Amino acid sequence: MPIVLIVLGMAGSGKTTFVQRLVSQMSMEGKRTYNVNLDPAVLEVKFPASIDIRDSVKYKNIMKSYKLGPNGAILTCLNIFAAQFDQVVKLIEAKKDDIDYVIIDTPGQIEAFSQSASGQIITDSLACTFPCINLYIADTVRCENPNTFMSNMFYALSILYKSKIPLLICFNKIDVLDHSFALEWMKDFEQFDQNLSKVDTYLSSLSRSLSLVLEEFYKNIEACGVSAGTGKGFDKLELKFEKCKQEYYDVFYLEIQKKLKEKQDGQGVAMSAFEDQLK
Repeated sequence: MPIVLIVLGMAGSGKTTFVQRLVSQMSMEGKRTYNVNLDPAVLEVKFPASIDIRDSVKYKNIMKSYKLGPNGAILTCLNIFAAQFDQVVKLIEAKKDDIDYVIIDTPGQIEAFSQSASGQIITDSLACTFPCINLYIADTVRCENPNTFMSNMFYALSILYKSKIPLLICFNKIDVLDHSFALEWMKDFEQFDQNLSKVDTYLSSLSRSLSLVLEEFYKNIEACGVSAGTGKGFDKLELKFEKCKQEYYDVFYLEIQKKLKEKQDGQGVAMSAFEDQLK
């Protein structure tokens, strides 16, 4: 089965450039990819997209028809597209013997996957059929600020518990700033606290408390550093993907199948009750 990689992250973290580099890297290694663009507002897709949300939903028309702003229109486009996402899954299933990876680029509105139902529908639809991994792209330069780092980690945590599939945190732009400090902060609370003390804001006490809460979260999360601009670190990603794939089967797959069975059983009970009413 191909591995599905869902690329997530805050606006400006370099998701689309990351996807472009990843598609290129996979091609050089002889890996076959099936690429999906889920950003309805992007002007130009910089990688060959097998499926493009813009072919099904017109962002500007949605904005005009529903009198929405940019963010609301993007979420509405995803909601509409999620309603027919079973067709996307069928297309991927038809190609599963010919591809190694499914790479999905998402919009900068991370709320679509951390809060909205559309992101949950898309993730569940894929995770029920294929081994799925969420790639959370974090801007290493911005993460130099301890409060911004903690904000990224909390977003990553919310995505992990919302989606219930393996998560890989990719610290991007390491050609500008090395990510070793971020890995150190994830392992050593004292080190993070020392750097947090240098940034005296009202958020510092909250970040300090959250860091203690996230200690257990850090122990079970894979993290790495990459540069979408130069390609640094991309040669090590495949090992991370395989490790997360194994985690999917060892930890998450049984729970996904259990929920799927409960849903099917519930639908069966509802159908039986409906048929009884018709008699």
